Amino acid sequence: MAVENCTVFTDFILLGLSGRRDVQQGLFGLFLLVYGITVIANLGMILLIHMEPRLHTPMYYFLSNLSFCDVCYSSIVSPKMLADFLSEQKKIAYNLCMVQMLFGAFGGVECVMLSVMAYDRYVAICNPLLYTVTMSRRVCIQLVATAYTTGFIDMAIFTYFTIQLSFCNSNIINHFFCDLPLLLAISTSDTTISEIAMTVLCSCVVGSSIITVLLSYSYIITTIFRMTSAEGRHKAFSTCASHLTTVAIFHGTLLFMYFRPNLSYSKDTDKVASVFYTVVIPMLNPLIYSLRNKDVKGALKKVVTKLCFEQKHVHQKIFIYSC
Repeated sequence: MAVENCTVFTDFILLGLSGRRDVQQGLFGLFLLVYGITVIANLGMILLIHMEPRLHTPMYYFLSNLSFCDVCYSSIVSPKMLADFLSEQKKIAYNLCMVQMLFGAFGGVECVMLSVMAYDRYVAICNPLLYTVTMSRRVCIQLVATAYTTGFIDMAIFTYFTIQLSFCNSNIINHFFCDLPLLLAISTSDTTISEIAMTVLCSCVVGSSIITVLLSYSYIITTIFRMTSAEGRHKAFSTCASHLTTVAIFHGTLLFMYFRPNLSYSKDTDKVASVFYTVVIPMLNPLIYSLRNKDVKGALKKVVTKLCFEQKHVHQKIFIYSC
């Protein structure tokens, strides 16, 4: 199609999760609750780690960054999705669609962060005497910086390929947010290079993360089974349980979304998986770590007790002064 005959779209139309008004209102209430829990739980986790000296370790430093990623990439998608539930015309401007590409950046950061946390557990369990030296503050900062650099370089490359696309025939996206595969599907440009680049980059990031996790835990499991103390084995397993659960949920959903055969592709199934990936997982991560981790539960109890005591003390002072 000639460029001069191409209709330039300045916005896209998101079809969302459902076209039924009553269903949309119910989904609005549900996802508003989920998003609220996500923000409160993740920011609470970050604040708890900052306030409690016992949690000032590499493991919880990485966890605070994981919580930050969860808040960010959930906030990129959820507010627009919630607004669309109450809107008749579910339009999204082209520039805002490009902003939603940041979702992929924080997804990449989280992917790398999970592999960094697996390496941290490997060092802690397999080389405990060298843990302080190996996981120094400088090394931890470098690992986190690597995670953010990887995610945002991927996002920059994806954005570059996206702005090269032409949309002449349609501006309708059968989804609830903008994602590169969805834009490639409605583009009238030759998307071969973009599809190859996306596949290669995603495979490298996800593949390296999964390999790192698998290698780390193969050494961890071998070391645990060599332990003579049952208490030591139980403690080692308990420190890894939360991370393993998070990795299984995150990578399982990611592999299902982007690496399943085309024959099994379904728009409705893809939407459900995307909801789980973008909305549910960011809520689950802090809950998994708070419910399954004794250190976090102990720190939370300590902080809550301290705050309640201070509040009671303030009320007593006010009562005395009023008298």
